[in-house]
Amino acid sequence: MSISPERREFLSAAMLAGLLPLRICNPFLQNSNCDHKFKYMLGSSMYGYSGLEEIVPEVKKTGATAIDLWPKVHGNQREQLDQMGEEKFVRLLEKHGIQLGCITQYKLGPFGLRDEMRLLNKLGGSTLVTGAVGPRGLKGSELKKAVASFVEKMKPHLEVAEATGVTIAIENHANSLIESAESMRYLAELRTSEKLAIAFAPYHLPQEADSMSKLIRNLGNSIEVFYAWQHGMGCMKKLPKKEELLQMPGRGSLDFKPLKDALAEINFRGWVEIFMHPFPRGIPILETTAEVTEEINRARDYLEKL
Repeated sequence: MSISPERREFLSAAMLAGLLPLRICNPFLQNSNCDHKFKYMLGSSMYGYSGLEEIVPEVKKTGATAIDLWPKVHGNQREQLDQMGEEKFVRLLEKHGIQLGCITQYKLGPFGLRDEMRLLNKLGGSTLVTGAVGPRGLKGSELKKAVASFVEKMKPHLEVAEATGVTIAIENHANSLIESAESMRYLAELRTSEKLAIAFAPYHLPQEADSMSKLIRNLGNSIEVFYAWQHGMGCMKKLPKKEELLQMPGRGSLDFKPLKDALAEINFRGWVEIFMHPFPRGIPILETTAEVTEEINRARDYLEKL
């Protein structure tokens, strides 16, 4: 199955947009970046193991233009794609006027994504999110050396990424080589291809808006995905729903305005995914599909009004 002309045009435009120069927001300058808008993508895992036929119609309702497919255990929509088949999946997306933006694949890891990249290319997608591989808990020169080693090992996989037009975004995940702000800076500095990028997760960083906004400016166009997600009271144990939802923008204590301002200053053109993890994994963040969509829209409204 080949990509439709419309999808090819969209992907070409998106790739060209990523090459545009940095524009700082100054209302007194022509072509300033004051009108910067987020490009939202909906994470399928927010709805647990709900069916794609139920989730896809919600995408546009949340202000998103694309879906991020998650596999088990967080969701099972990646497996659902295999079950329904590529043609039926594409027809479902086309029916509701959205695209496949991303597949999240931690289980496969950064060295096991070749088939996923080819699938994304086939279906018109552009981003894969995964974690890094390497030693943990390093700092300074030892950390930089380990990140350089990881980047070197990624080169054969980035050749496939270049050929398929897919960007591999590494999340700064806890207990990982790429976890700290320092490691993220090294990845941005040492990457050998723009097809190796960062999925920026505020949840896994110290909850200091000013330091995170500075980091965003440091990382610049190496950021491919920004998770609108804060730590709140965490997601690793059962909590009352009101406390669990503190991960969502506008509920916990993290001020997203400095982060949003920094993203505008770097002219961020990647995906924004409003996000949280429920406990246990695999359940919707709220009981009904309508409630999940309503909560995502509440968070989006908070972000848009900043």
